[in-house]
Amino acid sequence: MGSDRYTFVLVHGGCHDGSAWRQVVERLEQLGHTALAPTVAGHGHGVPKNVTHAESTESVVDYIVEKKLTDFILVGHGYAGTIISKVAEAVPERIRRLVFWSAFVLHNGETALEMLPSGTEMFAKMAAESVDNTFTVPFDVWRDAFINDAGPELAQHAYAQLSPEPYGPWVEPLDMTKFHSLSIPRSFLVGTEDLVMPPGEAGWHPRMSSRLGTFRLIQMPGSHEALFTRPSSVADKLVEAGRD
Repeated sequence: MGSDRYTFVLVHGGCHDGSAWRQVVERLEQLGHTALAPTVAGHGHGVPKNVTHAESTESVVDYIVEKKLTDFILVGHGYAGTIISKVAEAVPERIRRLVFWSAFVLHNGETALEMLPSGTEMFAKMAAESVDNTFTVPFDVWRDAFINDAGPELAQHAYAQLSPEPYGPWVEPLDMTKFHSLSIPRSFLVGTEDLVMPPGEAGWHPRMSSRLGTFRLIQMPGSHEALFTRPSSVADKLVEAGRD
């Protein structure tokens, strides 16, 4: 394999599981890369939801170690920015580059939930009223903010694949001291139609991206859920974000 062939480990965001990356994985493999998409503990249908953030992270670390993966590009989407940050703390020597795709980058002591511009009370209420401390994205929010570049049928099809999200890890303050001391190269990929964060200064870029220190910025058309609406473009941009 030439130096332009990479291994990608793709970590999904909230309410998703590894299968959400299917079309992106197919495109990356067509391009000659290796792409793996583990499901984070507590995610998917019919699984226990009472996980901690550390247990979620550990599930990805265990996957990497069991598969003996090294020199790979670790991608985190949305909420998974918090996961890949902690994975990087655990196995920094194995990671070639980090790619944050419209993803959270926390300062020390912050929670994922407080990064959201709105809806925090709604998610807290949902979790409190659920039997297993979970929340989901309401369809109207999904349609307008998450997958706003999809037609009605695709929006419904993608929504049907979501599963309840464990609330606990979202409200855990995370110690990010070690992450911010790491020297792993990092990139930030953002979709120009991604409305999960409000456009402008409070958007994914520059609000989250600027927390990475020195980083490569890659932009592409598309919503937060471009892995459903533009999977080939996402794959192509991940290659661009991941290159040396």
